[in-house]
Amino acid sequence: MTTFVQFHLLTAYPPSNPNRDDQGRPKQAMLGGAPRLRLSSQSIKRALRESAAFQAGLAGHLGTRTKKLGVELEAEMIGQGVDADKARDVAVAVADVFSKLEAPKKGAPQEPVTTTLAFVSPEEWALARDLAQKILAGDDLPKDKDLKKMVLRRADGAVDVGMFGRMLADDPEFNRDAAVQVAHAITTHRAQAEDDWFSAVDDLNKRADGLGAGHLGETAFGSGVYYLYACVNVDLLVENLASDRALAARGLEALARALATATPRGKQNSHAHHPRAAYMRVESGTQQPRDLSGAFFAPVRGDDLLLTSVQALETTLANLDAAYGAGCDAHAVMQVGQGGTLDQIAAFAAAAADA
Repeated sequence: MTTFVQFHLLTAYPPSNPNRDDQGRPKQAMLGGAPRLRLSSQSIKRALRESAAFQAGLAGHLGTRTKKLGVELEAEMIGQGVDADKARDVAVAVADVFSKLEAPKKGAPQEPVTTTLAFVSPEEWALARDLAQKILAGDDLPKDKDLKKMVLRRADGAVDVGMFGRMLADDPEFNRDAAVQVAHAITTHRAQAEDDWFSAVDDLNKRADGLGAGHLGETAFGSGVYYLYACVNVDLLVENLASDRALAARGLEALARALATATPRGKQNSHAHHPRAAYMRVESGTQQPRDLSGAFFAPVRGDDLLLTSVQALETTLANLDAAYGAGCDAHAVMQVGQGGTLDQIAAFAAAAADA
């Protein structure tokens, strides 16, 4: 039976714009016929990967998502004294292992930039450097798939790759299914973006020059209590990490801490949003996963939206358990001001890897 770890979080955001749409406004969604503010799954996963919890807790076990592995290798080789033209040729050859290369502009030389934004593990970085040195040394190398096997890996100790997966279109055998699913976060109540008209003053503007603004502009923001759901297939995570349960446990601990504290950083200098989860429930068990977004199809109302959101979530949870049976084998809860700690939540999540 597969073991799942599920996270349910409620986080209050101040006026902010952490995740923007193509017009620079906070992303939105309709839920239950009511407008909500939204944080995309993609923006949340990037925030998790860049969080202090991941960077410190998983140092040496994080991948790099990039098209520019070859560009970095080229710069390293030139720094080592390799001729620039030779360094470019080698970098192009190595980058081509990971993906097709971007077509050069007419008349321009081929650059070592791939078309795929690939997740590259620390081991693959090391093997790519090793391959570059072998090419420089004039070694005879295999072609095509055998060459790729000198660099590409499936289970390689990169926890974020194991969690969030990757796709190499040309080499599906080196793809990895994501062990972690992250939902879009939505406000539990009606919420819409607001417009902020602003002006800026020229510091050197004198009264004689007139008192008008030096710049006029408009931006958008929103605020609210967001519900976030994430689900981990623990068995798949362990498999993705070459059966290293200790590393999987470290990953689950880091994920729990990051979910509670990380946030997309859009317009952060303008709004200084640094929210922390006010409520966090983590569950472990072999039961089929279920999110609790249904608690908020009818938008919550009241003077205390956070407390009302907690009550709506727990009521929905109790109703689902009554209808379907217990949705998990064990759980832990942290509610700021009521009990539980992030350390307890993180330890509970990590223990699932030992099951």
